[in-house]
Amino acid sequence: MFYQDDPKKCTAAKMIKFGLAKSTRKIPPSSIVLDPFSDNILLPSDRFLANNLVGIDCSWNQAQQAFSRRYNGLNRKLPPLLAGNPVNYAKFDKLTTVEALSAALFILGFKENSLSLLDKFKWGHTFYELNQNLLEEYRKIESFSQIDKILKEYGLSH
Repeated sequence: MFYQDDPKKCTAAKMIKFGLAKSTRKIPPSSIVLDPFSDNILLPSDRFLANNLVGIDCSWNQAQQAFSRRYNGLNRKLPPLLAGNPVNYAKFDKLTTVEALSAALFILGFKENSLSLLDKFKWGHTFYELNQNLLEEYRKIESFSQIDKILKEYGLSH
């Protein structure tokens, strides 16, 4: 956690408060690190390569700097998704930490865990509703090349 946002709106802090996540200073090498600038997209098969899922909590205004260093583990970006949070509503890839972790859990095959994270946020269901079909498609993909096909099917461009 970089503590760059309003603490009252920080989704990572709220997940920690409710025991849904924990803060860490050292990332275990057996982790998937969600990195919006990674060259590699998260695939369902990544589930078998790691034991932990890590979200780096920072402000989007300072994200480039926060992700300028390489973190331990498998750095993966999410496939294109729409934000459901009030600040970046319906913008591609401007997700909060909880949205990113929820999406990753969904793609990796942990649907119930994914949805339970969103339950703590008034707008959490909005994120799921905006992306439900995409998430279902993404959790079936086997290669990066399938993502463009999915986006075309839904009339979306990234």
